[in-house]
Amino acid sequence: MDILRVTATRLFYAIVLLLAVLVLNFSMMHLAPGDVADTIAQSMGGADEEILDRIREDYGLNEPFIVQLGVYLGKVMRFDLGYSFFYNQPVTDLILQRLPATLLLVFTAQFFALIIGVVLGIISARRPNGMLSHFVTFLALFGYAAPVFWTGILLLIAFSLKIQWFPVAGMRDVTLQGGVIERFFDVARHLVLPAVTLGSIFLALYSRLSRATMMETLGSDYVRTAKAKGLTEREVVYKHALKNAMSPVITLAGLQFSAVISGAVLVETVFAWPGLGTLAFQSILARDTPTILGILFFSALIVIVGNLLTDFVLRLVDPRLRART
Repeated sequence: MDILRVTATRLFYAIVLLLAVLVLNFSMMHLAPGDVADTIAQSMGGADEEILDRIREDYGLNEPFIVQLGVYLGKVMRFDLGYSFFYNQPVTDLILQRLPATLLLVFTAQFFALIIGVVLGIISARRPNGMLSHFVTFLALFGYAAPVFWTGILLLIAFSLKIQWFPVAGMRDVTLQGGVIERFFDVARHLVLPAVTLGSIFLALYSRLSRATMMETLGSDYVRTAKAKGLTEREVVYKHALKNAMSPVITLAGLQFSAVISGAVLVETVFAWPGLGTLAFQSILARDTPTILGILFFSALIVIVGNLLTDFVLRLVDPRLRART
């Protein structure tokens, strides 16, 4: 019952937060300078004032703000995100076409950053004055300070133009003739550089944090007791210290999920990755308001679901959190 109560509470707050994000996004787009009807008319080659009035009436732009907001929220509740006047198709279809590519990039980058960062942090914590520990510190400073688009451009120059190990852009080779295995490895080759670029800054954060938390955990009383019982160093680190040391890292990973989504916009633009980031960039240039609102909605939804999953994972990893519910 306690688990059900906590789950229901988390879901309630998530729904309230999502509604607040919808209202805020729509309000900001409404307050932005420019006329949506004029933008639509320009995409058609121009129009006179009569045509502009008809466009405003067709899209409901002549209604008061509160009426437009109510209509928009009602459509979202029915999973109707409107119609893109730039791409000439429903926004929901556009997003669902691009969403798998973004999720693949985001989750691969997070997985890469978490695994490599935690491993580097644990190894350096066991030898805090060694060369690897100093390397992790340097990596954290460099990775956190370097802009993600700059890192992507450097990787493109080094591994796509000079060495030519990986493709320059895109998600797949359209000229490839082959089966499922060939296509899988083709997508994997295209994914390497964008995932490494997006995960570089978070790799630095996770490695530094896991190093600090592991060093603190290894100096605690229960770890010294485990060593006094004759347990090996590997058993002490991986069976006793690791779970407690990982809780802050998992928390940070959940909190940084929104940063991963926003960073994907820049990475997808640099590598021409056909995801939501590229769609958002093109929609902003075209001032395609329905598409922009739909992308913001899906991005917020992904972040909220990611935070909920982080909370549940923390309760599985840390027994102390389960005891409080």
